[in-house]
Amino acid sequence: MRRLSAIAISLALAAFAAHAAPPARIQVTYEVTAKGMAADAVETLEHQGDAYTIVSETKGRGILATFGVLNKRTSRGHITADGLRPDEYRDERPFGWVATAKFDWEARTVTQSRKGKSETLKMPAVALDPLSLAYTFAFVPPKGKEFDVIRADGRGLTPFRFTVVGNEKLATPLGEMETLHISKLKDGPDDKATDIWFATGRDFLPVRVLVVDKDGERADQVVTRIGN
Repeated sequence: MRRLSAIAISLALAAFAAHAAPPARIQVTYEVTAKGMAADAVETLEHQGDAYTIVSETKGRGILATFGVLNKRTSRGHITADGLRPDEYRDERPFGWVATAKFDWEARTVTQSRKGKSETLKMPAVALDPLSLAYTFAFVPPKGKEFDVIRADGRGLTPFRFTVVGNEKLATPLGEMETLHISKLKDGPDDKATDIWFATGRDFLPVRVLVVDKDGERADQVVTRIGN
């Protein structure tokens, strides 16, 4: 059984590797649910040559709709043989809350700014912001069954180790999708669980992101539309 599972994962990764880059512009809409509230997130990926931009905007429903955009995130950078390489990440929220991360790949540093304070940290390994992390596999597959990445979001550098779970059928508002499921290995009982599903037949776009904290609180992001 383990041998069959390993073969299935190898075949999934081989199919992933053969996949071409996504269209020059693609837009993915999600329903986001967390703490009993719902919101809609629209993420737009654009790329030309070796440059890319990802913009994500989240708007609440119901009473939260009065606040307009609850969260706007932007990632800009370049496309390399190893996947996306961000140059700058920006996270904006209501009432002037802003966090940024600037990546210096020659110096191997990340400069993060928040609340008027700036800090430059050494980049210990491959670093991605939350958006480039979600979309990098649309260009280059993960290598092996496990892979490591440092997440930089303007508030700190967080090491992630993901494992490839395998192929799964995922029920979504767009119908059942064939997906490749990866899961973050938890560092301890207080660490959050993070799972991402990529649509193997839709440019390996992220179609579900599930985060569960130590108390069981769930933040679930599920695709509702894919278009241009």
